[in-house]
Amino acid sequence: MTWEIATVLALVAFALVQFVRERWPTDLTGLTIFAALLLLSQLPFESSFPETAKLLAVFANAAPITVAAMFILSNALERTGALTRALTAMENVGRLGPRGLLLVMMLATAVVSAFINNTPVVVVGLPIAIHLANRAGVSASIFLIPLSYAAIFGGTCTLVGTSTNILASGLVADAGFEPFGMFETGYVGLPLLFISTAFVVLFAPKLLPHRKTLAQGLSDGGFSEYVVEAAVAAGSAAAGKTLVEAGLGPRAGVRVLEVLRDNEPLFEPLDTLQLRTGDRLVIAAAPGAVADVLARQDIKLDVEHTESGKKMISHEAHLAEAIVGPLSELAGRSLRDLNFRQRFGLVVLAIHRRGTNLSRGFENVALQPGDTLLLLGEEASIGQLKATNELLLLDRPRASTSAQRARTPLVLATMAAVVLSASLEIVPIAVAAIVGCVFLMLTGTMKPRQAYASVDWSLLFLIYSTLGIGVAMESTGTAQFIAVNLASWATDFVPHAWKALLLLAVIFILTSTITELLSNNATVVLMMPIALGLAAQLGLDPRPFAIAITIAASASFATPIGYQTNTYVYSAGGYRFADFLRIGLPLNVVYFIGAMIVIPLVWPLHK
Repeated sequence: MTWEIATVLALVAFALVQFVRERWPTDLTGLTIFAALLLLSQLPFESSFPETAKLLAVFANAAPITVAAMFILSNALERTGALTRALTAMENVGRLGPRGLLLVMMLATAVVSAFINNTPVVVVGLPIAIHLANRAGVSASIFLIPLSYAAIFGGTCTLVGTSTNILASGLVADAGFEPFGMFETGYVGLPLLFISTAFVVLFAPKLLPHRKTLAQGLSDGGFSEYVVEAAVAAGSAAAGKTLVEAGLGPRAGVRVLEVLRDNEPLFEPLDTLQLRTGDRLVIAAAPGAVADVLARQDIKLDVEHTESGKKMISHEAHLAEAIVGPLSELAGRSLRDLNFRQRFGLVVLAIHRRGTNLSRGFENVALQPGDTLLLLGEEASIGQLKATNELLLLDRPRASTSAQRARTPLVLATMAAVVLSASLEIVPIAVAAIVGCVFLMLTGTMKPRQAYASVDWSLLFLIYSTLGIGVAMESTGTAQFIAVNLASWATDFVPHAWKALLLLAVIFILTSTITELLSNNATVVLMMPIALGLAAQLGLDPRPFAIAITIAASASFATPIGYQTNTYVYSAGGYRFADFLRIGLPLNVVYFIGAMIVIPLVWPLHK
């Protein structure tokens, strides 16, 4: 092992730790490693680190540009409402039981996700899945994880189904091999879709918890508790009374967790503590009880101290739950910075993030995509959110204007032209996608500003920076070093007849494990040179190894953090981390066995 290899391995290990700890945004971690590689390229003595020009050449890679173009095309289709109407059509199916509706939802989601980026499919499908769960008479938690899984299944079936496939195809082409065809991954993706869907439909009602989202619990108060802060108002009748006397006891459906006076917690027994004007109360209650507290004149939620807040109390208020969209301009900014109350006419009572209740001081916490917000306000203000891309209401689908709906045929024709021209190899997928985007902008279907806003720039920079890591792994011999050691292990301990298949299985398992913790795109970039190097070392066909990497990188089922669609349903469904493990681990096993059977049959391991 050379010092260059050791350095690259140390940088990769550092990136893995940072990705898992999430102290920094993933794109910042990637750019930090890329910057370190640029500095190493300036070493005054000879080394095997790639030159600066070679590192910067990753920005000429066509794959990220293609990913950006597909983001724009997907967003154009989403804006027309076609995506919502396609998924809403599931509601017209006949009388089916919970498993029947679950099957229909998963198959429909998979079909749409095969051609549209799967993140917007899940975001748009959330309220529809909740509605289908209500129709089936089961908790939405039975439907939301399967919604995410179905989008992942469908995304593996075509080149444009997910950015991972596009990136993997680009890496294969850069290595001197034929890029993937439009439907090539479907040879394994389609069988896995049917096998895995059958598994989920059969076992999801047994393995997943029966929990209610707020959208289901609004009417019956059956949702889990939220923790909010309130204050004893000036002249309040509650002053001088105990909590029970003030109507803040268990009979009111309220639990007072803590009382602060002059910003200091009181340690007196809460059952005998007498309240004073200005005391702050940390209250845990179901949404209905929160609304009851808000309706009182003597106990005020902290966010209701303004004149606009007082005005809202005099009108009929409604509770709703909304999720921060993947490309929302709210992400990265706090409620205070956004002046949220005045901007939307709604009060945020609590924020849920990845199973955690952010309910104390959350007005200063920067929002993240996937955060779910408990909102209270007038029905008109809530309804206005349907037309925005900032927040998605979980109890009703997003609305589109008549002008946007009129553009549906044009957008669909453009998408079809892109897919067909790439499938028939008339032009490369990058050319077809870029021309399609420009056409939509020239026809006024999308404004350039809207197109630029629909691109996940953080993902693009993460891809570019990890491509730089891939270049360093190749130039320094790190990928070859790992491949040689894997090949040596196989030669020493594995019978020759099983060597190729076992190494394919090892590559698949490593990739699937890493993608549970990292971005699937970062996983593809890290693992692809190792897999191709391993195939070359043993004289095997690199194609099945490249396909295995591509499929395994999307096989993130056991954690809510490995795939963005899992993160969205994590908050929306009220899940815990263990819920994903309970159904995801056996699904990973099913997916792995299916892949190990199909891949060698379609792409023989030996040349």
